[in-house]
Amino acid sequence: MSFRTIYFENGRVVLLDQRLLPGKESYLRLKTSQDVAKAIEDMAIRGAPAIGIAAGFGLALAAKELNAIKSPELWWKKFRQKAQRLARTRPTAVNLFWAIKRMEKKASSALGLNAKERAKALLQEAQAILDEDIESNRKMGEFGAKLIKTGDTILTHCNAGALATGGHGTALGVIRSAVRQGKKVKVIADETRPFLQGARLTAWELSKDKIPVKLICDDMAGWIIKNRKVSKIIVGADRIARNGDAANKIGTYTIAVLAAYHKIPFYVAAPLSTIDLNCKSGDRIPIEQRNPKEVLEIAGKRIAPSGVECENPAFDITPANLITAIITEKGVIKNPNERKILSLFKK
Repeated sequence: MSFRTIYFENGRVVLLDQRLLPGKESYLRLKTSQDVAKAIEDMAIRGAPAIGIAAGFGLALAAKELNAIKSPELWWKKFRQKAQRLARTRPTAVNLFWAIKRMEKKASSALGLNAKERAKALLQEAQAILDEDIESNRKMGEFGAKLIKTGDTILTHCNAGALATGGHGTALGVIRSAVRQGKKVKVIADETRPFLQGARLTAWELSKDKIPVKLICDDMAGWIIKNRKVSKIIVGADRIARNGDAANKIGTYTIAVLAAYHKIPFYVAAPLSTIDLNCKSGDRIPIEQRNPKEVLEIAGKRIAPSGVECENPAFDITPANLITAIITEKGVIKNPNERKILSLFKK
């Protein structure tokens, strides 16, 4: 990759500020767990796997911040408070909570160590989360690339690329892997209102990789699909329920319905860390409600009449019966259901 989404260097969490793309490539260097929490809330970093990685590094910073506390009991109490602060940043992406739980488990097992060694252990765990994510994306890409053939035009919604992960990407990772195998494909990217992740981020990533990409407005997707201008649709996910229902960026459900009606394959690419086995179905997934200004304003200027209200849900739920297959690092499951989802965790 010609850029890095997130990494740890010289005691800082370094992340590419995605709010400034595509106009400027600028990196934030975060010193505290609070800095990381704010970066997640403000969408300087976004995408479920990337949020989880950021939380892991945030808690590594938290451990270092608490080095002066001698009592293991007090240290654990303060560490949990910092973990809870990170958990409040964004409610839908389950990778956030998965990473926090993993870091808490490591912290608990390290309570017998001195403060310096404990902080070192937590940093190593956060780095492992990042490294494992990149590797899982590459495996996912290899499995998913088998579904792609030369000549395909693939529609994607939001950004599920390297910017949304530790590297390589989920939905875009499948496309990258297919291209690296020599397959000639094109991509159509929805702009993904209101935050424009498709226009600003997906198009930027694919352009840097010299993968042909065409941008469309969200409300053009129906026309594009009806007129058979796409052969496949691949999206990411922020949480997948045990029965295969998937939460992804608002507008995904609409595309899935269109795909089903016009008999176009609709794929979801996501790592196992995105699957929430404690969530029975999609109606149990919490949907983040974001600031109405994202819809009511553009570049700080109001575009709707004064007094007009709006809703701004960040995600919607695509039921499993609209998903052709879920692509993971453990393989592809077609027509997903609870039994098939659970089988992935036994491999």
